[in-house]
Amino acid sequence: MTPKTKRAIRTALQTAAAVVTVVPALAAVVADSDALAVAAPWLVGAAASAAAVAGIAARAMASPVVEALLDRVGLGLVDDDAGGDQ
Repeated sequence: MTPKTKRAIRTALQTAAAVVTVVPALAAVVADSDALAVAAPWLVGAAASAAAVAGIAARAMASPVVEALLDRVGLGLVDDDAGGDQ
């Protein structure tokens, strides 16, 4: 698996973990409101979509063109497969 793919998967998992932490609070609010209970399936779909979009964005940001642009503005990453500090 390439580093770009690994980054995209990690980003999607991080986003999913963030969404999962909000679900208990969301469930409590939905339980108190009939109107929100109707929207609950839509909210679950939105959360899954957010994780997917984050993964796609991470994959796009790992492209050489975007990486070069980010390097110009000081936000680029350096792959260090040897494990050294930089």
